[in-house]
Amino acid sequence: MYASFIRAAITALAMVGCLPSILSAGPPLLQHANTYKGSQDVYGWLMSEKLDGIRGYWNGKLLLTRQGRVIHTPPWFTENFPAFALDGELWRKRNDFAFVQRTVLDEIPSKNWREITYNIFEVPGADGDFPTRLDKAGQWFFAHPATHVRVINQIECQGTDHLDAFLESIESMGGEGVVVKDPTLAFEAGRSAHVLKVKHFSDMEGTVIAHNPGKGKFEGIMGSLTLRLENGIQFKLGTGFTMAQRKAPPPIGASVTFKYQGFTRNGVPRFASFMRVRRD
Repeated sequence: MYASFIRAAITALAMVGCLPSILSAGPPLLQHANTYKGSQDVYGWLMSEKLDGIRGYWNGKLLLTRQGRVIHTPPWFTENFPAFALDGELWRKRNDFAFVQRTVLDEIPSKNWREITYNIFEVPGADGDFPTRLDKAGQWFFAHPATHVRVINQIECQGTDHLDAFLESIESMGGEGVVVKDPTLAFEAGRSAHVLKVKHFSDMEGTVIAHNPGKGKFEGIMGSLTLRLENGIQFKLGTGFTMAQRKAPPPIGASVTFKYQGFTRNGVPRFASFMRVRRD
């Protein structure tokens, strides 16, 4: 009952314009990784585990999703955060995305926040190269301790064999993959050829534009989704779903993540398989 009252109060305040800065922050300017194809020279770059959580951008006042939605943290979670920007991952452990998404995107913060950590991988507004920017965050939290915050450890890459071995060790523990980044450059927002995600499979997102009826054992339930990619290409995604998901498929307009292996001549993802619905 209390949670319902709080939600109603927030909605009422928003309707009269009392919470414009809280409920409509706008998408932040983020740096996005490209895909490692094996041909790029990453010797001397810094590498770290790619955490599979919810991205959290701290703008100095509010914690936002990558789409600019406000993340409703408990007050204690951000009370020691700095006035400058941070970019990081809200995470608990490997193979635990559903718990993180459910906890982080709830409008009413629950006790589950005690299990969430904030893992910093960039300081967007800072001057200098990548290590200098990360050091700014490290120095801040050394002076203002927060046990649930850490700066992600970076390892200098000694070449492709080193990268392959590191990726194998991460995946053997159930991790998603690795990020490698040129440490010498200043921060630049947007898709970057100097930040690469390394996995044994690729993933991307598409918007659900249609539900297609199933046949055979899937008769009477969803057989596939028609997705539209960011570049406008449309295709049918029909594998990777549980029976429960086929009976209650992601709604039209939902953003879903799928994994794939390369593209056809027409730009359609090959061997695509559903992973999850994104709410952030």
